[in-house]
Amino acid sequence: MRGNYQQFIQKMLRDTSKIAMQYFGKVTGTTKPGNNNQVLTKADLEVSTFLIKKIEEMYPTHNIIDEEKGVIDKKSEYTWVIDPIDGTSNFASGLPYYGVMLGLLQNNTPIAGGVSLPFFKEEYIAETGSGAYCNGRKIQVSQEKDLLSVLVAYGIDGRQNNPQQSHDEGKLIGELVLHIRNLRGTGSVFDTMMVANGKYGAFLSQAGRVWDNVAQHIIIEEAGGVYTDFFGKPMNYKNHLQRAKETFTWCAAAPQLHKQIQAIIHFAE
Repeated sequence: MRGNYQQFIQKMLRDTSKIAMQYFGKVTGTTKPGNNNQVLTKADLEVSTFLIKKIEEMYPTHNIIDEEKGVIDKKSEYTWVIDPIDGTSNFASGLPYYGVMLGLLQNNTPIAGGVSLPFFKEEYIAETGSGAYCNGRKIQVSQEKDLLSVLVAYGIDGRQNNPQQSHDEGKLIGELVLHIRNLRGTGSVFDTMMVANGKYGAFLSQAGRVWDNVAQHIIIEEAGGVYTDFFGKPMNYKNHLQRAKETFTWCAAAPQLHKQIQAIIHFAE
């Protein structure tokens, strides 16, 4: 891998998984101001601080976007994108569905990424053109051809400030459920990794940020999947350093299932 990123990412996942597990089941979270759906724990802050320190030691000229610490702009073509604990609400409640996410953009393209699911002792790593792996084993998305044969995950946040959007999204979920085996949803990157390893057919969300996307994007694509925004358009990471507060949606799926899901979404519009 260019710059030997794979070894670095793997070490970061292992080290931060240890930090997360030290706190798991022992901490409670505080709600972030202005958003009842966003929770923060000591583990988020410690993992964030650790990763930023290590990136700046190893790649001192690279930019960083971190969910908790914000943007570090070094005018580089490379940007590391960190979600220190994805699924913090689960983590703070003692639920094992959470992960550490570390992705790398070159200009506006994901070129490397890793996700750890500490409780499950799983590490997912991918690089451009080299496939995706879980604990050293090559993985691929589902080969099923029919949505009715697969589980699909959906991530949704309550939008108290926009109830109509929540109602509309509920109707769409209802339509989707009619075309799949069953619906799942942990509200975390656990669901995306279940798509990457072929256990789920797809995972959709309209409620993410850039740090929710970069690492899982490259893993899904290298596992043979399709990764677009919710409505099937190519992901757009342009000017990402200025877009840390923007919503980034996604639809991650096996190719044959992605087409069927997009047909449902656009029919329901």
